[in-house]
Amino acid sequence: MSRGIAVICTLAVGGLVALQPPANAALSKQVGDLGAAFVSLAISISVIGLLLLVIGQPGHLKGLSHFRLEYLIGGLAGAAVVSISLITVRPLGVGGIVALLVAGQLVVSVLADRFKLFGTHYAPISFGRVAGLLLVIAGTVLVTKT
Repeated sequence: MSRGIAVICTLAVGGLVALQPPANAALSKQVGDLGAAFVSLAISISVIGLLLLVIGQPGHLKGLSHFRLEYLIGGLAGAAVVSISLITVRPLGVGGIVALLVAGQLVVSVLADRFKLFGTHYAPISFGRVAGLLLVIAGTVLVTKT
């Protein structure tokens, strides 16, 4: 995939993710907070399962025999984002949720790149990255300020 297509796809999914907390919070009025989180994640599992069967390689799941504990982070993170964001959207609003999630993700991701966590691409902590972090943090403060 080209870099341009990757940017467009990621921006589109970012927009979709911004709608996740209010949609899940609306569902929670019918089924409760944990019920809404469960339904949301069940839909996610169903969609990914279908994609795995149709365009993926389900045979690669045999690699689960080499499962390491740190692989749990991905699933735990997904559950945490869904659960926390549908609860905190009420006091913080959608903009506040997204700003805080992005700020937290950016801080940790810069460190993950610096220390090549999970074999990611190495990127040093540079002036530009620190400036970017500070701008995102400043934007987060402005968006979440009551």
